[in-house]
Amino acid sequence: MPMHRYADWMDPALLSRITTDAAVCGGRPCIRGMRMRVRDVLELLASGASIEEVLRDHPSLERDDVLAAIAYASQFVDHAVVRVA
Repeated sequence: MPMHRYADWMDPALLSRITTDAAVCGGRPCIRGMRMRVRDVLELLASGASIEEVLRDHPSLERDDVLAAIAYASQFVDHAVVRVA
């Protein structure tokens, strides 16, 4: 399996799989306009499901959809944390 560079995860084509539409899931980020939210994919992974299990259980998803959800979420956790005593 080839190694991926960090920049590969932020490929605009990959991130274009994440869509928002006020008429779909209340405007929450979804996979390719489907009613599968980014959050749903992340929760499946966080609960211990492998990418292969997610794809098997949700045949409308593609591997790049799952990778796009991870890449999308990673953009929102890169912030400074300042602790005030």
